[in-house]
Parts: sequence; structure tokens; C-alpha cells
Amino acid sequence: MSSELHVDVSQGVAVLTLNRPAQQNAFTPTMAAELGAALRRCDSEDAIRAVIVTGTPPAFCAGADLSNRVGEVSATIDPPPWRVRKPVIAAVNGHAVGIGLALALQCDLRYMARDAVYGLNQVRRGVLADGYAHWTLPRLVGMANAADIMLTGRTFDGDEAKAMGLANSSLPGGEVLPTALAVAHDIANGSAPLPVALSKRLLWEGLGMSPAVVGQLETDLNQHATKSIDGGEAMAAFRDRRQPSWSGSVSTEWPAWDAAGRERPSLD
Repeated sequence: MSSELHVDVSQGVAVLTLNRPAQQNAFTPTMAAELGAALRRCDSEDAIRAVIVTGTPPAFCAGADLSNRVGEVSATIDPPPWRVRKPVIAAVNGHAVGIGLALALQCDLRYMARDAVYGLNQVRRGVLADGYAHWTLPRLVGMANAADIMLTGRTFDGDEAKAMGLANSSLPGGEVLPTALAVAHDIANGSAPLPVALSKRLLWEGLGMSPAVVGQLETDLNQHATKSIDGGEAMAAFRDRRQPSWSGSVSTEWPAWDAAGRERPSLD
């Protein structure tokens, strides 16, 4: 990994830290490539159960590196956090504007510093927000709030982010990463990995499906999960009145659809 991204994996949790503190972690093509590579690793390695994306203080990510020409730096990361089959938590420990906020929106959970500055200010720079922001933001805050944020390009703080539903919690800056770590370790130690991965994917894709399709997928996915390694462990733990010890593999037990000839939305 380059010095623009630090990667630490410990006890089932990967912490990916944007690391250009002198530039408030301004986003570069190198950072995008390194973050994509790290997320691919997180998706494929079963030992990684949860992921945190954060920034070296004092900021999370203060937007694109403006030394590049307009349009050259994009928050289109391959894969985006919402496609990774592990929960991805944004520990937004400081300012996040433009691409920086778009990156946080691509994560599953967001813990945000109360006194930091947030916004999608691209319209004030002569362009429009990218990094899937027109898809992620209305899902989180509704059309009215999304229009307010994106059409005015105004900024707001962590408390307003929480009130709108954009943040899971608004916290003092020093508490953001410890809170995210506590949540990540709780997921890594307590939740069965395959059901978590399947539930994440269905949450992101389900809003574009009909209720009937979602209901059928819930049934099909539960049938798949009960036949998995951890499905057997769940029953054994219940029978023995003990906590389960999960050992399932997202990489090898991920379902392959259309096997029965029925059309299914893609989950791979």
C-alpha cells in the first residue's frame, strides 16, 4: 500500500485510513486505487468480518485534490463500499465535503464528528456531485433533504446530519473511531458472517425491487443460510444453550442464483 492509505487488520476488523493529513486527506487517483484494492481484499478474505474507513486527523476527507483538473478525481471506487460483502463503517472523524462525504455515503453505517463541516458543494465549483451521491443520499435522507443539500451546496454539522438520518450518531471527534471500532468488533464477534453479507446486499438492492421479490428473496436466502456451516452451528448452539462459534465462509458459501431456472436479481 502507498503512504496515502494505511491498512490495519486485527481481530477480524480492517481499518482503512486515508493518510494525507497535511492536505486534510484530499482525495487523489492514487488514494482511490489503493482504497479499491484494500476493499477487494476485505471482500475476499473471510478472516475480515467488518471494515472501517476513516481519516488521519484532523479531517476525514476534505474533498478532491484540487491540484488535479476538475473531473479527474472521482469517488467511483472499485468496488464501492456498498458492494463489499462485509459491513463497512465510516468513522467520519473530521471534515467531509464533496468526494469525502460521497465516500461516507457509500458505507453502511456512519459515525460522525459533531463539530465537523459536511457538504456536497460541487455545484458551487461548477460541477455536480458524483460517487453515487444522487443514488445514496436520497435513500438516507429523503428527496427534500437531498435536494436541499445537493442543489444549494451548503454545509452542515454532525448534529444536523444525525437529525436528517445521514449519521447513525453524532459524537465528539475523539469518540468517533473508538465507537466505530466497538461496533465493528461487536459485528465481528457476534453476527454470523454469511447472513450479515446477504442482509447487507439485500438492504442495498431491495429498495429497487418489488415487495414480492424482496419477500421471496428473504425466503430463498434464509433457506440457503440454514444449510450453511453456520446454519448448523446456530442449531447446535441453541440446543446446547451456548453462544455460537461462527466459522462460515462468505467467499465459498455465497449463493449462485438461477440454478433452478428462476429469474433472480443478481447478488454477485
